[in-house]
Amino acid sequence: MKESTRLVEVCGRKVRVSTREGEGTPLLLCNGIGARLEALQGFVDALDPSIPVIRFDVPGVGGSELPLAPYNLLTLAHQLGRLLDALGVDEVDVLGMSWGGALAQQFALQHPRRCRRLVLVSTATGTMMVPAHPRVLRHMVTPRRHRDADYAAEVASDIYGGRMRDEPELAREILGEHKPAGPPVGYLLQLLAGAAWTSLPVLPLIRQPTLVLTGEDDPIIPVANGRLLHALLPHAELHVFADGHLGLVTLADELAPRIAGFLREERVAAAG
Repeated sequence: MKESTRLVEVCGRKVRVSTREGEGTPLLLCNGIGARLEALQGFVDALDPSIPVIRFDVPGVGGSELPLAPYNLLTLAHQLGRLLDALGVDEVDVLGMSWGGALAQQFALQHPRRCRRLVLVSTATGTMMVPAHPRVLRHMVTPRRHRDADYAAEVASDIYGGRMRDEPELAREILGEHKPAGPPVGYLLQLLAGAAWTSLPVLPLIRQPTLVLTGEDDPIIPVANGRLLHALLPHAELHVFADGHLGLVTLADELAPRIAGFLREERVAAAG
């Protein structure tokens, strides 16, 4: 299993990309807001090593250059297509977590022939969603939780739920150790990109087989949002897991096999 990290030029700017070799359709991972690609390392380590993986830092986050101008999810989905072109990849499965789940939905809409299967984790329909408590939203408007390990642990119970209620130090490990997160403006650009976006009216147009994973104790994305996605996506299945917003990492040993099995289903059907 060979992994490599490098800078790839996309639309005139350098994007930091990590790739893991494997067999079959690569899994493209879209991170949550403000998170470097390393934030999902625990999930990648738990995932079937035969599955190739592509991770990237969003422009202005981690090791990716700031964009020349503000972007939205439509332009970023276009840039993801250009990134895949640069990597020589025609088709991917896409997993999006939290903010990255919005990007994953947009990519599936814009590139239906390049997105084979879709996995949506701890995510929602954008501005038209069941909202979090105002106390949670107050913490979400600042990138501090990605820059200050003590702050990440302090607010873990309030905003992440699940295991974080009893083990807030996990937030320090997952979010506080991957520095630098990039300039604060990079976080602001991500906030702005999702500010006026919603997938709610167009969910029936997402035809890819979709696995929706949502935590039963997720203060940021209440579980009702996963149920809404499941109800409106034409080919979706829903799994509610017993954890919080960061369950993809904190519950990786349980969720990674579930996701791998979902990704294999198409291969088995095609072989049959």
